[in-house]
Amino acid sequence: MIETLTSLTGQISGLLWGSPVTLMVLLGTGVYLTFRMRFVQLRGFRHSVELISGKYHVETDPGEVSHFQALATALSATVGTGNIAGVATAISLGGPGALFWMWVTAFFGMATKFTECTLSLKFREVDADGNISGGPMYTLFHGLKMKRTATAFAGFALVAAFGIGNMVQANSVVDGLGYVFPEARDAGWLIGVILAILVGLVILGGVKRIARVASAIVPFMAVLYIAAALIVLLNHVGEIPAALATIFNHALNPWSVGGAAVGEAIRWGVARGLFSNEAGLGSSPIAHAAAKTNEPVREGLVAMMEPFIDTLVICSMTGLVIIVTGSYIDRPEDLVGAALTAHAFSMDLGNGGALVVGIGLTLFAFSTMIAWSYYGDRSARFIFGEKAVVPYRVIFTLVVVIGAAVPLQLVWNLADITNILMALPNLLGLVLLAALVRKMQKKYFIVHRTASSQ
Repeated sequence: MIETLTSLTGQISGLLWGSPVTLMVLLGTGVYLTFRMRFVQLRGFRHSVELISGKYHVETDPGEVSHFQALATALSATVGTGNIAGVATAISLGGPGALFWMWVTAFFGMATKFTECTLSLKFREVDADGNISGGPMYTLFHGLKMKRTATAFAGFALVAAFGIGNMVQANSVVDGLGYVFPEARDAGWLIGVILAILVGLVILGGVKRIARVASAIVPFMAVLYIAAALIVLLNHVGEIPAALATIFNHALNPWSVGGAAVGEAIRWGVARGLFSNEAGLGSSPIAHAAAKTNEPVREGLVAMMEPFIDTLVICSMTGLVIIVTGSYIDRPEDLVGAALTAHAFSMDLGNGGALVVGIGLTLFAFSTMIAWSYYGDRSARFIFGEKAVVPYRVIFTLVVVIGAAVPLQLVWNLADITNILMALPNLLGLVLLAALVRKMQKKYFIVHRTASSQ
């Protein structure tokens, strides 16, 4: 029965994520919003950096966390297994050209993130105690009066939180530790119990504690991983121009590598890029809704840096390491995903390379869990009310133990399906409310330019 269900959900997941229609809808929305928002990812980039640095932070503004903490919380959910395993999968199955198409999804995804997170701030709810609830479900409910669609999004997000945000990540922690300590793979239950205690200590404190932990873990793990990647790239600095030429050639030149190779590069690059930075899925707007600001556009500008950091920086590092080391060439069939990334780092850094990948995978997965716990938290509140929040957090913590100890292919398949189902109502809201966001954007920059000139 389980085998049949796993096979069926695997086919559905493969159909959804591998379908050109799905990828065109996700990427096409980003292209549309890029033009609709007048290339905000280029024109607003400098101001976005200023906002993240705290230049315009006002402590008395409504909200629970700073711009940087909101960004760190959202990044802790997006920077994860996709950056280590996802890039390697894209390159091993789609060739080096897949990395170029990951860059394309990140560029257009920045406009998608800007739009969805601006709307999340615009339509968030603030209760009498100052607690924040926001995200696509509130955008659909308050902005478009589409209660059933809003509830559907919250339901899919709630299921996804237990899948991609919990059990899959708990299993990834065991995998990550397994790279460093092989015996850890046989101690899944024990690791699960320890992990559940650590997760519980964080998430039972609500979004403020989640944001504090995320803002400590995310910079540390990003710097550690990027530093290791830079060491490898510096060792192969003379080969980087040839690697870049290979990437562009495999991505854009069907006369050289064949039309089928370019097609596979597009398919896997777009799919893994969207999976990694989550642009359009509707998850990170839930975190950004808690930011301390009364300017929705301001948080949208902060949020659009997510695909830049996640894909254009961290995924690029992983991809270039795999390509310059040549580890994707003549690889064994079982060397895909995180194992391929670990192999690439180990070729230059020895056991230290596997250690970095193992620690990185562990920290990435843990931070993803605490961020996704909040996404499910707000979804449970939307559907069942405030009374459901504490029971949800307790159940989420207990499920961690199961995720660390059981095979997870069925959970992976369900998580992939619910992620796509989250995206559909979210994208509908973005297209229908794009004109409103454009109007808010124009007004904000007029006021900002006026204030800056005084």
